[in-house]
This record gives sequence, C-alpha cells and structure tokens, in this order.
Amino acid sequence: MKPSDKIHPVPVLDATLRGGRRVFLRQAGAMGLLAGAGAPLALNLLAASEAAAQTAGDYRAIVCLFLFGGNDSFNMVLATDTSSWNAYSTTRNQAPDSIALLAPGTAPVATAAAGSPARLGGVLPIAPIDAQGRSFALHPLLSALVPLFDTERRLAILPNIGPLVRPTTKAQFVLPSHPRPASLFSHNDQQNTWQALGPEGSTLGWGGRIGDVLASGNTRAAFTTISASGNAVFLAGNSVRQYQLGTNGATRLAADTAGRTFGSAEVTTALERIVSRSRGTHVFEADLAAVSQRAIEAEALLRSTLPAAGIAPFGTPPASGSYNPSNDPLLRYTSPITGTVGVNNLAQQLQVVARMIDAGRRGLTGVRRQVFFVSMGGFDTHDLQNRNHSDLMARLGHALNYFDGVLGGLGARGSVTTFTASDFGRTFTSNGDGTDHGWGSHHFVMGGAVRGGNLYGRFPVLATKNATNNNFDGSADQLGNGSLLPGTSVDQLGATLARWMGLSDSQAAEIFPNLANWDAASRNLGFLTA
Repeated sequence: MKPSDKIHPVPVLDATLRGGRRVFLRQAGAMGLLAGAGAPLALNLLAASEAAAQTAGDYRAIVCLFLFGGNDSFNMVLATDTSSWNAYSTTRNQAPDSIALLAPGTAPVATAAAGSPARLGGVLPIAPIDAQGRSFALHPLLSALVPLFDTERRLAILPNIGPLVRPTTKAQFVLPSHPRPASLFSHNDQQNTWQALGPEGSTLGWGGRIGDVLASGNTRAAFTTISASGNAVFLAGNSVRQYQLGTNGATRLAADTAGRTFGSAEVTTALERIVSRSRGTHVFEADLAAVSQRAIEAEALLRSTLPAAGIAPFGTPPASGSYNPSNDPLLRYTSPITGTVGVNNLAQQLQVVARMIDAGRRGLTGVRRQVFFVSMGGFDTHDLQNRNHSDLMARLGHALNYFDGVLGGLGARGSVTTFTASDFGRTFTSNGDGTDHGWGSHHFVMGGAVRGGNLYGRFPVLATKNATNNNFDGSADQLGNGSLLPGTSVDQLGATLARWMGLSDSQAAEIFPNLANWDAASRNLGFLTA
C-alpha cells in the first residue's frame, strides 16, 4: 500500500504503551506462576483470588456482529412515508425479479415462491421516539426485533453509517481534493476499513486498540479480546492478542472431551509438556512454545470456569444423554426458504460469548472489560437476493433475540452492548434479481444500556434515478445507483462505544483520529447511557 493510499496515520497511544507494559509484566508474572505441572491448579487459585476482587456490576463488554459481504440494509430498515415508499417501490420493482418488499399490512401469500416479497408479506411497522417526520418498518422476518425496539427499547437504529474521513456532502464527494476512504466498494478493503480504519493491509483493529487501553484493568489480559468467528483484524491490538473460541468453547490440544489422546490421559500430558517447552534458543521456536503454553493454560482455565452450554439460560438441558447444540430448540430457527428447522450458527457463536460473559461477570476469568467478535457470511447478494437475504434476516433476528434472552436470564443486559457492522451497504437500484456494492448502511445496536426505540442519525432522503445518468438528483444522500453517502462515521460509532467502556475523550481521539474532523457535540452519538 502506497503512503498516499492511507486514510490517516494511526498513532500509538501513550496510554496503550503504559497499559501494554503493565499487561506484559502481569502476563510474565502469570507465566512464571503457571508454568509446570501445577498449572491448572495455579490457574484455578488465580481465578479464585480474582473473583474476590471483582463484582458483576463493574463488568462491561461490546460485541461486534459483522455481516460479511455487504448487507442490503435498504431491505432491513425501511422508510415507509409516502415519498420514500414511492421511490423505494419504483426503483426496486424491476424485472425479472422484483426485490421491493411489500407495504405494511400486506398479507403473505402462502403459495408464492419461497423468499419472494409476496410470500413474506408486508414489512413490519416500528415507532421511533423521534420519527423525524416519517414512518419506518423492519424486514418481515425481523419480527423478534420489533418489541425490542418499540416496547422494551433495548434496540436502536444507526441510519446511514459508514467509513468517512470527514463530513462529506454530495458536491464534495466528486472533488478530487476532498479526502475520502481508500478503495471504496471493495470487499476486502471495506471490511478492513470498518474494522481497522484503513484498507486491506491495516493491521490494528479499533476493537483491539480499545482492548489495549483496558487490558491493564484485567487480571487475565489474555481474555480481553475474544473471537468466536476465527481471526478478526477488528480485535488486533498493539499489546493484546485475540483469543479464539470455537462454538463449543476452548479447544484442548489433541485431546477428546475426556482429556485423552489416543485413549490415554498420560499421552495428553506428555504432548502438552513437549509443545510448550523450547529445546533450543531459536526465537521462532521459543515463540511457538510460548504460544502453545498460553493456549494450554487458557484452555485449562476455561475448562473449569465456563458454564455448560446445555443449561439455562444458555441452552436447553437434554431429556437424556449428552447435550447436542444441533438439537437445542433455543439455537434452531426455521428457514423461510425450505421450511425446515436447523441450527443457527450465529446463535451458537453468541452462546459461547454469553458463557464467557457469565464467567467474566462472576469474576472467574479475571476480566472487567471485554471485546468480542462474531459474524455471519453470505451478504454479497448480487443475485437471488429475495431467497438469500430473507434467510439471512431470519437468522439475524433469531440470533439477536436469543442473545438478548440469554443476557436477560443472566441479569447482564446492562453490561453488554452489541452492534452490527458490514463491508458496506448496497445499491438502491436492482441489477435484475440482486444488488451491487454500495457505501452507507443502516445498523442495529442492542443492549440494556442502549437508549432504544430511536434513530441515532438522520435517516437519508430516498429518490428515483435520473433517466440519463443513473444519478439520484432528488436526494442529497444518494450517489450513482442510489448508494448512500454516509451521514455518520464509523469513528463516531467506535468513539461512542469506547467512552461507554471507560476510555477518556483523549484516548478515544487517539484511536479514532478522524474524530477531530467532527464537532465536539457530534462525537458521541448518544445511544448509550453513562
């Protein structure tokens, strides 16, 4: 990547460095204590001492739910006032396969094609506290989220948000001199820009950099940033290292559920001893041994502290036999395409996150602040959008409702804030049976600390395209093909979450340097209580 391609430099936090030294010293001390055959016992003693010094009320976590591929938020959150609805219906009702959802109150047609607007029925009205003089609705398969927004008010909407260098008007967008994010409309680059504030090649995620600042307050810094969805640049920090979980929890090296390798517990013990010890002085060998040692110690701690998946509120205890998440009704959803009931992988990811949150709140893992990452794929809906997007919405609505219920059962809703993110939004126009790459997008934020039932940011004006150049002259918010020019930046979202997690204004400003381009009053979006 050329220097001229960079959106902005990412300065190193002084506070992060100070926190990093404390993290390093704490980890080094823990490594000395935990090395050797007595590691599991020592880990349990360490966890017990941490539990005595921590209360659940002092715990907070944010969860990034990333929708890989670029979610068509035009069909997730809809403006239904007359002008907006006319523009929406006119633009999206195109041959050969209309992707325009139907008006509120339209009855579903059971004999219509699976996933089609007719089969889904009308969009679901919601009532924002400040509707901005308009009316709104959600996708027909997000019915579980309507009460979370309207009555329980733990869900809010962030309209038209995306990566920005500074506030940008439609007139400024076409000026070569006006700064804008690099490599717009590219999957890899925009996934990276959402997560790491720069295109592909940027290596420090803003979730990880928040973790850098907070890790020194965690006795077990190894559990500060956690992914249930593989490696995520969002969680990459200067000093913190993301810990990766499977949907069943931590993976034990080579061992089965009984701790045996090739049927022998002694083999497991010997293998763990071998891989965690360096036999030479080569730096790579020593580092690999250290990584293995950390993994073994972390798994040992989680094995003894994570609550079981098959107990309430995480799951449904089996009537007999061992717990199988694939058979748990809490984790299963009904496909709108096939009509069959199957396990929802996103709900499984959120299940293990909830188990980690419970252990953290109870002081068992030595954490007061955590940053999590989960994800769904399949949102690159260039074709067959009606079928594909309806299934994605069904899984998203089910998983968020499941997670909210589990957190409620734990009494932890006020300690956890979940937000959605995606590569980009999609085009307002149809390509025949799908949509193409856009920019701004609508997103959800959910939690007990969320000032729900409202929109945070101005909802964009929707228009119809010019017959000659495919531009949307009637809207200051829509570019070619109707893509949205974001009105809210990722930096504003991240800074709002960072402040809720306990960072100071100056710490947030160093993680999000573009924030200085917005006036002070708009740097906190206001969707979270103090």
